Amino acid sequence: MPVEEQRSEKTSPGEQLTGVRKGRTQKHRIVVFVVASLLSAGLLALLGSQLLVPAQNQSEAASNPLVGHPAPDFTLDVLGPHANSAPTIHLASLKGKPIMLNFWASWCIPCQQEAPLLQKTWQNVQRQGIIFLGIDFQDARSDGLNFLHIYGITYLNVADDTGSTAINFGVTGVPETFFIDRHGVIVSKVIGGLTAQSMQSNLQLLAH
Repeated sequence: MPVEEQRSEKTSPGEQLTGVRKGRTQKHRIVVFVVASLLSAGLLALLGSQLLVPAQNQSEAASNPLVGHPAPDFTLDVLGPHANSAPTIHLASLKGKPIMLNFWASWCIPCQQEAPLLQKTWQNVQRQGIIFLGIDFQDARSDGLNFLHIYGITYLNVADDTGSTAINFGVTGVPETFFIDRHGVIVSKVIGGLTAQSMQSNLQLLAH
């Protein structure tokens, strides 16, 4: 091959340097793209995990103006067989004992789902002096009594026919549960159906 042709096929130092720079730039762009993609994927995963947090857990952490303050007093008619011994219950008369106060209604599906847990837990803790008190919210007496019979509820229940007690407690829907300490102060509130874990963690607050 002629010498002139050999020289023409050779790459000059400047062209070699330009090629190296282009290669580095391309690699840099690829690295930046990969890092950006990973960061975007991580952010989406984080947002997704927050959106998938059960609503009940979020509800339990929700702040409430009544927490840390005395529970609103009330006097309500007893619902069920306990009415034979005491036709009405005055909340103030229970002061000195820890109380789990549960607002429910017979037509409420989550109330139906948590009913067996409430009854089972009550059977386990009643000897500890903890009071379980259910409040039937704006329900027909016959439906409320039927609910207690179906789920074998034996702890104390009262009827909030007018809904005024629920209003005083700031209830926005059923079920909602308040945990009241021996001094009559609300220490926590759970919006939505209780789970075994949320029940136990809140009952432990009453032990202090």
